[in-house]
Amino acid sequence: MALPLRRCMKGALGLCRYLGTMHTCSSSASHPPQLVTTSPFMRPVGEQDSEQLCFSGESDLEILISKVRPGNSVDELLFSLIHDQTLSCVKLSQNLVERLLHRFKDDWKSAMGFFTWAETHSDYEHPPAAYDLMVDILGKNRQMSLMNSFLEDMRNSGNLITLNTVSKAMRRLCGAGQWEEAVCLFDKLEAFGLKRNTESMNLLLDTLCKEKKAQQARDVFVMLKPYIAPSAHTFNIFIHGWCKVGRVDEAEWTIEEMKGCGCRPCVISYSTIIEFHCRQSNFRQVYALLDKMEAQGCPANVVTYTTILCSLAKSEEFDEAMKITERMKLSKCRPDTLFYNSLIYTLGRAGRVQDALHVFKVEMPNTRVLPSTSTYNSMISMLCHHGEEQLAFSFLKEIELSTVCKPDVQTYYPLLKYCFKSGKTDSLLSSLLSDMVNKHRLSLDISAYSLLIHGLCQANKCQWAYHLFEKMIGQELKPRVQTCRLLLEECKEKFMYDAAERIENVLRQM
Repeated sequence: MALPLRRCMKGALGLCRYLGTMHTCSSSASHPPQLVTTSPFMRPVGEQDSEQLCFSGESDLEILISKVRPGNSVDELLFSLIHDQTLSCVKLSQNLVERLLHRFKDDWKSAMGFFTWAETHSDYEHPPAAYDLMVDILGKNRQMSLMNSFLEDMRNSGNLITLNTVSKAMRRLCGAGQWEEAVCLFDKLEAFGLKRNTESMNLLLDTLCKEKKAQQARDVFVMLKPYIAPSAHTFNIFIHGWCKVGRVDEAEWTIEEMKGCGCRPCVISYSTIIEFHCRQSNFRQVYALLDKMEAQGCPANVVTYTTILCSLAKSEEFDEAMKITERMKLSKCRPDTLFYNSLIYTLGRAGRVQDALHVFKVEMPNTRVLPSTSTYNSMISMLCHHGEEQLAFSFLKEIELSTVCKPDVQTYYPLLKYCFKSGKTDSLLSSLLSDMVNKHRLSLDISAYSLLIHGLCQANKCQWAYHLFEKMIGQELKPRVQTCRLLLEECKEKFMYDAAERIENVLRQM
């Protein structure tokens, strides 16, 4: 159900309730104040004329994005959208609006302008996800009073508010330090047609705990406990919350409280505390908890073992890492792809290349665990690090032919580094980049551009580096200051003064 058209008019004439300011509209204004009553859909051109006004070669998304002007208010954008004849060729859809909102998730004015403009179309109706996304955008941009007004309008327009809507609002309020307002929102649930029950209470407690407000969450729980029964999930929320603020003693006490309330601790309960001890490299406590879990008939799962394995590798406790792998096998816990990825990474860190190859080529097929892109990435990175580049390229060919997964940008990082390390910056580097962009349709990210520009500068290929710099700017990727300065010095040395001036302009803007 769409919000009433009166709100669209209100948005066009000032969005006074949302923006807190009223723009004067009078009969003497250059634009007529009656914005939502012209016919039909605010498109005063015929179908034949509208076709001539369409932008050739541009998608509907690109056309709409091009209408945004820096500094535009919601009113100004909405007014221009409604009166723009070229938009008659745009086919409005829920998918298009969702993409627009995601595109302007950091620009609430443009997001609100497009959201309100879409509502002026009688043949379009916002889905629930669009309302929730708009709530999230307002909260993310710290427009809390606007977010609350938006929620009120949603409520007045047929109770469009769901528990997911409330979840997003609570999270943004807590993120802005307004945890008391999140609690007040919980108190108002019944006014929104929702219930204050175990599910909604857990939502509030989880939001508070994730924002490191475990003590405040505890105080709220004490008040609600006589009226709302906790679940096992309630206590798991607290265990995670206490560990997040470093109070593992409270987390351990929560497990005992959990038992007292008739809820049995599960593998998640213990694994959360194990993860805390892993971060502290307190592996003695980790092993004690593993023993306790087995004794209570709640053995660790593959996620628990993967967490321990990663932490041991990070601490360079490679022998202990191999022991935990054996312990997992003895416990009959079945490994998965993520576990094998961690094991291969650990073996690579330990310099045990042949053992890693054995895991990939023998153990994983025997246990019928399929590799992922990350598995191949770990293998390629390890092989390049240990000077086995040709074998790394064979893994690249294998993933390219795989029906299970395909390479991503990370797959190519170690191979690109090898090109610069070996001085093969002509045919091999060009071939890799061509495969990335043309064959696999991969988009270079800021890390890839930085790696290439730095490497090409060091390889005395300044023009190529500058070409990539321009492509990066064209993709609206913000280059790193260090990259700009390096390229600037190289361009000056090569007497590329126009390029140097362009880079200096980018630096000034940054």
